[in-house]
Amino acid sequence: MTWHVAEDDVRAYARGELAPPMLWSADTHIANCADCRALLASVTDPVALDAGWERLDAELDAPKRGLVESLLVRIGVADHTARLLAATPVLRRSWLGAVVALLVMTVLVTNALKTAQSPTLFLGLAPLLPLAGVALSFGPKFDPTYEMTVVAPMHGFRLLMIRTVAVLAAGLGLNGLASLALPGYGLAALGWLLPALALTTTGLALTPRLGPVLAPSLVGGGWVLFLLAAHERHSGTLAPFTPAGQGVAAAVAALAAGLLYLLRDRFDARPAGPWGAA
Repeated sequence: MTWHVAEDDVRAYARGELAPPMLWSADTHIANCADCRALLASVTDPVALDAGWERLDAELDAPKRGLVESLLVRIGVADHTARLLAATPVLRRSWLGAVVALLVMTVLVTNALKTAQSPTLFLGLAPLLPLAGVALSFGPKFDPTYEMTVVAPMHGFRLLMIRTVAVLAAGLGLNGLASLALPGYGLAALGWLLPALALTTTGLALTPRLGPVLAPSLVGGGWVLFLLAAHERHSGTLAPFTPAGQGVAAAVAALAAGLLYLLRDRFDARPAGPWGAA
């Protein structure tokens, strides 16, 4: 090899100041020339070199953003908030896939057994899905970033609301699409919306006292028992899905939301019991 990179160019290369096209030639030549690599090593600042390796190690070790996290960051969500949202268990494909499969089967059965004025099976199931989604979004048993959220300088109530909005957006969106698959029932197929909001806000309001698993479980169990009792009394449109029942659901949702706001500071205490720790 008869040509070598000039020493001044090697020094500029080491400082990151060598401009193209000489930079491209130097890159190619240094990769194949032991003498020029030795010269480069002798003129390179060891402190800067060590710092470069540390930055490279940090970049290689940094967790890669998934699809959901990347989309959240792209629309303006802060990095740390996007990471906490993306780690929400019920926003993963396994959970969303299970919800979609359940809703599809429910819609198929409801359309096949169209013997009532309202899709009772679908209306009874749909409010439970957002409630279950919120229940699985908090606490050390389900949240893979629980330790991060404990030490993060973020109000516990704010984290609760961020994840609740994300879960509700996913859950209510899927329920809404399922409602469109029941065109024969008209607006009656949307009778699940207010009960869903009432159940979810009630479960959240009870969470500081009972925990993120027990509170929604009791609310969901109470909903099922109430539907069974209403079905025994009347075989037509069940009470929660009548105009009066919808009004009651809206009132319950508003009251529970007010109670949740009053108890917002309780979510920062995070004692073992209420936050689901064993």
